[in-house]
Amino acid sequence: MAGNTFGKEFAVTSFGESHGKCIGVVVDGCPAGLELSEKDIDKELAKRIPKKSQIISNRREEDKSEILSGAFKGFTTGAPICIITMNKMARPEEYESIKDTPRPGHADYTARLKYGGYNDYRGGGRFSGRITAGLMMAGAIAKKLLDRIGVNVLASTVQIGAIRFRGILTAVRSDVQISIARREWRRRLKRLEVSVRA
Repeated sequence: MAGNTFGKEFAVTSFGESHGKCIGVVVDGCPAGLELSEKDIDKELAKRIPKKSQIISNRREEDKSEILSGAFKGFTTGAPICIITMNKMARPEEYESIKDTPRPGHADYTARLKYGGYNDYRGGGRFSGRITAGLMMAGAIAKKLLDRIGVNVLASTVQIGAIRFRGILTAVRSDVQISIARREWRRRLKRLEVSVRA
């Protein structure tokens, strides 16, 4: 990671390591008066990892959020919002025997070079997919803010390598239904390809 904070008006600072005590985020720039609870955050965290898959880690964290500051009586206060989720299934001792052996497909070697060997190597430390939990928590707040002004975000993977989705993407959110036909996706992708070449 080049840095752990990004954004200006809505600044997000991510902290924690894969096998440390917790993963967390501080969001600065959220206005006072936004209705916010751990339930709102947990709803988004639940989407982070598929429940059943053969291609993900066996580690299944509960991912229950705890708002430490920035919200009071169910509303944001305008102060920085600090949210954490505990690493209850951390097993740091499992990495002691391989700390000097970079794992293929991981950032172990890069992290060691970047931080001169002072990096937390347990489970990838700051370079673990577990760090995305903090980003999901910040995203839950951003999503609620955008919803206040009628902005909904639809994201979908349309192609991985040679495998391409050829159907119609449909998302239903409250009373708004968004349908995007394959022809529209092709038009948008073509425009994107032209702009990338330019």
